[in-house]
Amino acid sequence: MFALPEVRWATASVLLLALACALRYATASPDWISALVFALCYAAGGWEPLLAGLQAAREKSLDVDLLMIVAALGAASIGPVLDGGLLIVIFATSGAQEAYATKRTQDSVRALLTLSPDRASRLAADGAEEIVDTAALLVGDIVVVRPGESIGADGLVVDGASDVDQASITGEPLPVFRTAGDEVYAGSLNVRGTLQVRVSRAATDSVVARLVTLVERASATKAHTQLFIERVEQRYSVTVVLATLGVFLLPLALGEPLRPALLRAMTFMIVASPCAVVLATMPPLLSAIATAGRNGVLVKSAVVMEQLGGITRVAFDKTGTLTTGRPRLAHAVLAPGSNLTEDALLCLAASAEVPSEHPLGQAVVSAALERNLALSRADEFDSTPGRGVSARIAGHCVQVGSPALLAAVPAALGQAVRDQVNAIELTGATAVVVVLDGRPAGVLGLVDQIRAGAAPTVASLTAATGSTPALLTGDNARAAAALAAQVGISDIRAGLLPADKVTEVARLRDGGRLLVVGDGVNDAPALAAADVGIAMGRGGSDLALRAADAVLVHDELEALPAVIALSRRAHRAVQQNLVLAGTAIIVLITWDLFGQLPLPLGVAAHEGGTVLVGLNGLRLLRQRHWQVPGHRRSARSRPLPSTKGEPSTRSLPDAPPRGAAAGGVTTTVGR
Repeated sequence: MFALPEVRWATASVLLLALACALRYATASPDWISALVFALCYAAGGWEPLLAGLQAAREKSLDVDLLMIVAALGAASIGPVLDGGLLIVIFATSGAQEAYATKRTQDSVRALLTLSPDRASRLAADGAEEIVDTAALLVGDIVVVRPGESIGADGLVVDGASDVDQASITGEPLPVFRTAGDEVYAGSLNVRGTLQVRVSRAATDSVVARLVTLVERASATKAHTQLFIERVEQRYSVTVVLATLGVFLLPLALGEPLRPALLRAMTFMIVASPCAVVLATMPPLLSAIATAGRNGVLVKSAVVMEQLGGITRVAFDKTGTLTTGRPRLAHAVLAPGSNLTEDALLCLAASAEVPSEHPLGQAVVSAALERNLALSRADEFDSTPGRGVSARIAGHCVQVGSPALLAAVPAALGQAVRDQVNAIELTGATAVVVVLDGRPAGVLGLVDQIRAGAAPTVASLTAATGSTPALLTGDNARAAAALAAQVGISDIRAGLLPADKVTEVARLRDGGRLLVVGDGVNDAPALAAADVGIAMGRGGSDLALRAADAVLVHDELEALPAVIALSRRAHRAVQQNLVLAGTAIIVLITWDLFGQLPLPLGVAAHEGGTVLVGLNGLRLLRQRHWQVPGHRRSARSRPLPSTKGEPSTRSLPDAPPRGAAAGGVTTTVGR
């Protein structure tokens, strides 16, 4: 907190005021000493508002900061230096509160956006490697990226071949094969081979850096209510100055002594100033942004946080949004003439895939383990990035991979399997071919898992908005309907091109306010066209992240109803602040004009109300204001629910014993 200059100056002003009061009222020190300390108090708490007010005046704008400084100096000029000091201290404290809320927002953004590594291994001219900060990498530098390391900069592969997990950058759910000439991105993960990458963009211009820059603008943006208040503030401040002159000159012309007239005028200027009104909107919205950020939702602006509370309809993309991008086994089909059982086919493929790190291979192994199948040892294991794996199991050669493996199979044997592959792919699944000793043995179909919490989120959003979410997808209607039935969506709009999604967004809005959630490049136009667009942070493409107004960093769908509820709490806090500030101003002005409002009481009441308004906004920083409907624990702490249609975990009587699946096999898996 004390790293903020506003907090340090406000603290210094408070301490100096306390010291000045002690010197003047509790000790016998000379008056000039306490006067000097009072002056230091004024300077510590007032120099920044004074500069801001003078800058606004040079731009022909009357700032509320300048009104407060003039009022404090006016009070001090006629004797009540303590009253002026109190005004300075409270005003400085209010500014520190807003700075603190803004800083919390920025910290939340930086703490969450840590996709790129801090260090990289750069290749020097003599071939030696040196560890450097990624921020120091220049265009043209060559970095070495080993298996398991994150890529430190956007660039082109100049040597090596590997599978690269780009899910956090491009939205591709599975690792992609990258070799010389291919582009890779900072923050993506090198899965297996060693790569040499020539840097093509400076660190400040990388995909991740552009996202950070975009999101950090949150604290600098103004909500619609705030913009309206600031327009009113300018006119209102001019009115306050003119009214203050009238309050001072009119009684003076009627014969009132100078000191009482000036004191009433200064009191009027203080209590009529719109400090609390100006601070009514941003502290609640900035606090809500910070709280959402700590819980994995990056809201890019106060405007977006304000709009979220008014959402009346939600639309979801399918792949990578309602699904996880992590495959699971959905089909296991035997090739015509194969003498294997379904479990034996799966056991063979899984035995060969055990050493593999590829997500498809891991999905096959997981499916076999769920069925309690005893896997065989794989010898002579080999992996070809972009194609698959091979292994020899008990003397038999097994190949497991993409349908391209069928090119080496005689046409008479391969055609029936090609038909099976086509049938599986029509359902939206990824086909994995298993070849045993040069003959097709069967086909495995892998599909995306439905994202944990998808169905409860749809139900919560229906309750929160009063309408059932819609599904917008480019997939075929059959695949879309199967998914929609499992998550509880009845409004299905399938087979859409990006332009079609924009058209559907306009139809879905229908006079309300629409939220669209997506992750891919094809979702970006719809995200931009919606009232609010939210992208999936881990699987979202660069274009989607830039087009979206908010980001689900952890891809937790349960955060959607929570952030909408948080926005509505912030809106209520803004309304409470405006009522509190407006009521205080009216009461104090009336008291000053028609009674005898003491200056110290006016300062305490008006600026104390400003502090209360700020505190009312800052209370949204408390974690209890983040509530996932229907859940007591965060999504990451809950076990994932089973998905309909997943292979069950059971012991099958016909499961082959270890090593007996097919005698012994060498396996090649193509991706």
